[in-house]
Amino acid sequence: MNTKLTLSVDQEVIKEIKSYAKKHQVSLSKIVENYFSFIVKKTQLEVPASALVDELTGIISLPKSFNEKEEYYGFLSKKYE
Repeated sequence: MNTKLTLSVDQEVIKEIKSYAKKHQVSLSKIVENYFSFIVKKTQLEVPASALVDELTGIISLPKSFNEKEEYYGFLSKKYE
């Protein structure tokens, strides 16, 4: 059973989404419904961490100055020299 829903959306966004809907031959209602379904399913699919992950979390302590990105890029640079 379908139920009406009233939304407030920025005018520019409405203009763009109407154009998108027309181009893809789908209704605005269907786009919103699909998006809401996606959000609900994605939330339901989030898997909690396993017991092993929980057990290992926090074992390593790194200095506050540790930069993950810098270390990773350094590793890649050496790997592909």
